[in-house]
Amino acid sequence: MCGITGWASFPHDARTRRAVIEAMTATLTPRGPDAGGVWLGAHAALGHRRLAVIDPAGGAQPMTDRPDRPAIVLSYSGEVYNHHALRAELRSRGHTFRTRSDTEVVLRAYAEWGEDLADHLDGMFALAVWDEGEQRLLLVRDRLGVKPLYWAAVDGGLAFASEPKALFAHPEIRPRVDADGLREAYSLLFNTGPTVWSGVREVEPGGLLVLDRDGIRERRYWQLADGMHDDDRDTAVERIRGLVGAAARSQLEADVPLCSLLSGGIDSTVLTGLLADELRLREGPDARIRSYAVDYSDQAERFTGDVLRTGHDTPFATEAGAFLGTDHDTVVLDPRALLDLEHRRAVVAARDSPIGVGDMDTSLYLLFGEIRAHSTVALSGEAADEVFGGYPWFHSPKALGAATFPWLLVTGDEAAMPLNPELGLRMEEFRRDTYDSALAAVPHRDDESPVEHRQREMQHLSLTRWLRQLLHRKDRLSMAQGLEVRVPYCDHRLVEYAFATPWAHKSFDGREKSLLRAAGTGLAPHSVLHRPKNHYPATHHPDYNRGLQDLARDALTVGQVRSLADESRLKPCLDTPPDRLEWGHRLRLERVVDLALWLDHYRPELVL
Repeated sequence: MCGITGWASFPHDARTRRAVIEAMTATLTPRGPDAGGVWLGAHAALGHRRLAVIDPAGGAQPMTDRPDRPAIVLSYSGEVYNHHALRAELRSRGHTFRTRSDTEVVLRAYAEWGEDLADHLDGMFALAVWDEGEQRLLLVRDRLGVKPLYWAAVDGGLAFASEPKALFAHPEIRPRVDADGLREAYSLLFNTGPTVWSGVREVEPGGLLVLDRDGIRERRYWQLADGMHDDDRDTAVERIRGLVGAAARSQLEADVPLCSLLSGGIDSTVLTGLLADELRLREGPDARIRSYAVDYSDQAERFTGDVLRTGHDTPFATEAGAFLGTDHDTVVLDPRALLDLEHRRAVVAARDSPIGVGDMDTSLYLLFGEIRAHSTVALSGEAADEVFGGYPWFHSPKALGAATFPWLLVTGDEAAMPLNPELGLRMEEFRRDTYDSALAAVPHRDDESPVEHRQREMQHLSLTRWLRQLLHRKDRLSMAQGLEVRVPYCDHRLVEYAFATPWAHKSFDGREKSLLRAAGTGLAPHSVLHRPKNHYPATHHPDYNRGLQDLARDALTVGQVRSLADESRLKPCLDTPPDRLEWGHRLRLERVVDLALWLDHYRPELVL
């Protein structure tokens, strides 16, 4: 896992701007603490920071097709899980290899297939290829958008990077925020393409971008289709188990220590069970995978349920670890440590955004830091809820009948933090228009029932929007600690099959994630398989709430914060007794604090 950056510009000689590409690359050092490099040509510069996972000795980047007068230069982040099969195919087509890295497989794949290489890659990746002969830059992002990739226009071309902070090290790109950016950030609609930063865009998941002397061209090489298979329920269960197992096995390869994130929920437990079984097959019956969970020092005594959490995770995670035979550790955090402004600044800087989920972000960042002391790669159960229909909104008549994004009903439309009405952002109109366009993108079948029609919409919104911000969070906070997190439930073959599975199969036992529960039989304790959906844990300590209220009051002394936030709607959150502060209202205060930290860190130009 790594960080990539660079630019292509036809009017200028990039070789005279080494200091610029070195500065851009340096901003990504946390993503790649092991090594770094740059390459400069007449019209392009590429930079790379490396976290060595496969072939540490042979995968240095940027990588060229030949050392003298290269025709192809690659800067690549991620993992291609089918690189062994691709290597064999490319060798049969006459290609030779200098290393055993997946990076070189990607390089030779471009030499063989050009921009169509994306169709051949299975994994999570963001990559940039400069083709010297064609004078062409190609940017490609994986199908589900697990790895980030941003770009912005520069004179005569564009610059790109794994994170916006690298773009801001280019002299032509400044951190600017306009009304559109505020709408994108605070609407919680998770559009693909536009960002909070003016002029900075994302390459879409499953998308690619080509820059040459004729300009910029973008296209999607993958997206969810309207197919529906006719497998019966038992066949679907077996097929799901096979697809999840294949994804887990393919992502177990690493030349560095590897572990699993085991929360005690069905998603992570089934995944860890498959990984543990595979590891024993490869290394013998005594092999044990390491697993980690997170908890707070007060959680056992103070846990109270809320709109997102139904129970205390740790007992279930401990039981799952014992059942699976993992080397299990629970990282216990002091809730008051989550108020540490240095930790919060690090999180905001990692995200490049004022929008997060407060203590849950900080705790995840600290958890990843603890894991990184022992492992370089972790596997996560992220995306199973989107793939298998795990969220409450798939089963709530109110959500199914609402003409809006279903997650906005969970904590209220303005949980992002109420914005100053004097800004005139027309947020409701923006949400309504965005919802209409989001529904228009959903593929439907002429013969589907009304129930199938609506559930297909909910699944599409969840997979293409809600999942996006979860993957961003996981990527940014893990890579800020130099930890690679893999997400087997994002395997595109699994996603395609599940999306094409009738809703009656996905909910056949009257509960969420019916197919995964059936497929996971024997891989998890009964108590885990049948516990209700539980979100990532949050602290319930009133000292945390009290400290957060103090931080929010301090944040509201900052002039720019007061100009953006609606103080009249935040005051009740500040005045509520700490032990009675609801989670949704607390989240508003979290984002006030993060807004102040973000403004202080980036000093963005506000153009409103």
